[in-house]
Amino acid sequence: MRRFVPLIPLAILAGCHKPAPKVDNAQALINESAPVEEQAPQPVTLTAPDGVTVYGTYYPATNARAVILLFHQAGSSKDEYTTIAPQLQRAGFAGLAIDQRVGGSLYGTNQTMAAYKGKTDYLGALPDLEAALAWAKDKAQGRPILLWGSSYSASLVFLVAASKSAEGSVKGVLAFSPGEYFDDKTMVEKAAAKLTLPVFVTSANTLQEEQEAKAILSATKSTDRQQFIPKAGVHGSSTLIAAKNPGGADDNWQAVFAFLKRVAP
Repeated sequence: MRRFVPLIPLAILAGCHKPAPKVDNAQALINESAPVEEQAPQPVTLTAPDGVTVYGTYYPATNARAVILLFHQAGSSKDEYTTIAPQLQRAGFAGLAIDQRVGGSLYGTNQTMAAYKGKTDYLGALPDLEAALAWAKDKAQGRPILLWGSSYSASLVFLVAASKSAEGSVKGVLAFSPGEYFDDKTMVEKAAAKLTLPVFVTSANTLQEEQEAKAILSATKSTDRQQFIPKAGVHGSSTLIAAKNPGGADDNWQAVFAFLKRVAP
């Protein structure tokens, strides 16, 4: 069975960390009414604060519950979300997946990286996430914005959520395999310590990843924070892709949808 690790007093989270009921279709956890019709993805071009062109794909949803910003792992691209974003669409969530300037061809061509001529490290991709947030604040039209990161971007989302530009607009964070990936090995924890919004973290089934995720989550001041330790998990958002995680993708989706249902009912 799945295990949830409560990191704050149980009295505060009574009812929030109950194991998700086992169902054949994980989407039933988030949408008790008829599924939302999937819409065709749309190409999007953004401009980062430092002038870099950022390429993305927008997955619209009619009367969206929220807009989710989807950020990929190292060696990857927006196509990491080719199968994930449509599941979110059908559950009523719009999504924007972008190509960060730090990535690769793990799932498809990274257009931003291909056009970008500069050199950067993981932290150098932060302006790309900031561009996505600026776009979403205009697009969301008052709907909640959620930040979703994978591997190194699972750490960057804490920095974005803690920034002044996120105040009043970002309503939750989902971090898949976060860690202290930057030169300052306390940077992510310090950013997390500023957060009071709902936070969900998960990781691969390794003690190191679980401990890194727990340390970051423990630093938050959120009254709705959850570490999901899957029975079967792989690194980053790939944990939700059946081809990458055939033994655990469905259970992991159930945990994600249960969190989303609380944050954006």
